[in-house]
Amino acid sequence: MAGIISPSPTALYFTSNVGGRRLKAVSWAGKSVSGNVIRRRSLRIAAELKFVNAEEAKQLIAEEGYSVVDVRDKTQFERAHIKSCSHIPLFIYNEDNDIGTIIKRTVHNNFSGLFFGLPFTKVNPEFLKSVRNEFSQDSKLLLVCQEGLRSAAAASRLEEAGYENIACVTSGLQSVKPGTFESVGSTELQNAGKAGLITIQGKISAVLGTVLVCAYLFIQFFPDQAEKLFPPTS
Repeated sequence: MAGIISPSPTALYFTSNVGGRRLKAVSWAGKSVSGNVIRRRSLRIAAELKFVNAEEAKQLIAEEGYSVVDVRDKTQFERAHIKSCSHIPLFIYNEDNDIGTIIKRTVHNNFSGLFFGLPFTKVNPEFLKSVRNEFSQDSKLLLVCQEGLRSAAAASRLEEAGYENIACVTSGLQSVKPGTFESVGSTELQNAGKAGLITIQGKISAVLGTVLVCAYLFIQFFPDQAEKLFPPTS
């Protein structure tokens, strides 16, 4: 008596980066209920991840109906974001008050926070739930962040959760030219990641450079006065 074939997935998975796309194929095998194994294998595309530049991303939105999901933290999002996008951060402010977190937050704020304006964050535990609440698994999603790292990490999590049409902007919004997207905020998209002392670094360098040039010219044209102001050390 012939058994009934019941398909089930095997452990065969592979990924391939071809033309800016990462494809995952799944192999399926059939088993007989009666104990006689009958194997049938076929391949299907389980997920597709596209890495695109800004112009290609713009085309995905306009022509293929992709929805933009901004996964940056709240601070960068408020500085500048693509108009009509959804904001679902992969990381959120870490306001935990255990002693270990307080120490880490203090160190962070005195260094990375002060110089680069980076907030102290943790992984958003509600990220997948928030995406599911807004988008079905067959939605076409364009994930964006500032440098391209968080969007790639978010894409990986969404792939594992069953989303099959995902794209990321290579190198993030910092690589976007002004005017590529209609944006909202106080700065350009490519500058939304700049904060802290690094934002005035150029101005400080310009002032110091001017002072040094003036000092050099003063020494060259007024050597006697310069010698009085800056006497040589013995």
